[in-house]
Amino acid sequence: GSEMRIRDRLEIISAERIRDELTKLLVGEHVAAGLRGIVESGLAEQFLPELTALQLEQDPMHHHKDVLAHTIAVVAKTSPDETLRLAALFHDVGKPDTREFGNQGVSFHHHEVVGARMTRHRMRTLRYPKEVVKDVSQLVFLHMRPHTYKMGWTDSAVRRYVRDAGHLLPRLNELVRCDVTTRSRKRANAIARRIDELEERIEELRAQEELDALRPPIDGNEVMAHLGLPPGPDVGAAMRLLLEHRIDHGPFEPDEAYRLLDEWWAERSG
Repeated sequence: GSEMRIRDRLEIISAERIRDELTKLLVGEHVAAGLRGIVESGLAEQFLPELTALQLEQDPMHHHKDVLAHTIAVVAKTSPDETLRLAALFHDVGKPDTREFGNQGVSFHHHEVVGARMTRHRMRTLRYPKEVVKDVSQLVFLHMRPHTYKMGWTDSAVRRYVRDAGHLLPRLNELVRCDVTTRSRKRANAIARRIDELEERIEELRAQEELDALRPPIDGNEVMAHLGLPPGPDVGAAMRLLLEHRIDHGPFEPDEAYRLLDEWWAERSG
């Protein structure tokens, strides 16, 4: 009946109200204290149970960090950007569900995949806008990616990383940098170096691909076929002419290239 509809309305209002308060807390100055407060008061249990679940019960046999303390530290380190801080808040929510004890100690296989799914679910429940949900869950999904490239970055790995991150690239790199709360300076430095190297590789590749994009629309073989030339200095001169044209006038079509070649060749053998 009507009271049912009223209760639904109240739930909608409260979800949006909670979302707004959470966002305010997240981008505020006292975010660490605020997050600890909502967990300790039991509030988080009501609307953000994934956060409370991060207080993994300490197994005396397997000492591992309290994922909640780590999460709060990471949130506090990131810039006060709503999307980035939400991603920091949710980045490890997949850990409790993926925790396994093996001979090598504790592991969390694919916690980023599980975490991205949990993030989408919780953010939808809290009525976050579609775009924000998509961006935050993508950041959670990608936050482990740089660790898979310990062996160095191939061009295709860099391209794929840039493509998958899209407009989130600066935030993703910041999240990965901030996701280091280890006491070991050595480990912290290694991760910082890895992201530095990645950012350098992205810049190099961008510059290289911009240069490659400057190629004329036809290559040396096509020049030789068109003008009936053998390999030699004439072909080099023709290619330089086409490259100059490309640099001065931007991209152009093959027919335009052939027209330029004909003019140049006529003048040259005039």
